[in-house]
Amino acid sequence: MNRSRSKLVAFAGLVIAVVVLVVAMVGGGALTAPTTTPEPGPASSSAAAVANPSTLPTINASQLPKEARQTLALIAEGGPYPYKEDDGNFGNFEGLLPKKSGGFYKEYTVITPGKQNRGARRIIVGKDAAKYYTADHYESFKFIVEGK
Repeated sequence: MNRSRSKLVAFAGLVIAVVVLVVAMVGGGALTAPTTTPEPGPASSSAAAVANPSTLPTINASQLPKEARQTLALIAEGGPYPYKEDDGNFGNFEGLLPKKSGGFYKEYTVITPGKQNRGARRIIVGKDAAKYYTADHYESFKFIVEGK
């Protein structure tokens, strides 16, 4: 009787180990602590700091028009956006932003009060999370420093 009991305990231990592994594999959680470290900076900041990859002048996000700050919030939330063109590819045909492959940049409308159309203001976002503001429809850009 003792022998069959120890076999049953060993079998139960094996079943538990397999269940734990299956749960971990299908997203039930990690078996070890994560190896990444959190980003430095204030915990209240919703945007991670991105270094300016360009030689363009900078502008603090807090200095942008309120409509541009609203657009930044929409981008962070993933939309919905006010125009169908928003979240579409920006070609950088003017060559003012750092040269990247096609599809690297997305553009978003910054609403201009009093305009019936999209107006000239845009925010451009790169796949590297760098963001740029133009108030003059791509004639000039400023790199957006978020969290300031």
